[in-house]
Amino acid sequence: MGDSLKDRVRQKLQRQLVEDGPDPEQDDARIISVSDDLEALEMVQADDPFIEELAARYLVF
Repeated sequence: MGDSLKDRVRQKLQRQLVEDGPDPEQDDARIISVSDDLEALEMVQADDPFIEELAARYLVF
């Protein structure tokens, strides 16, 4: 992966999913939200302002 903002946000979201892990006992709203954001990230172009919004939300520098 490169070092673009989109790549760094993707890495952060993927790491978040691995670290938090799903709880088989319940639907975790946080995991669902991170998964949804990761899916949305994959659908936008590298210059989309949504990437900056996600970077701010997940504190990606």
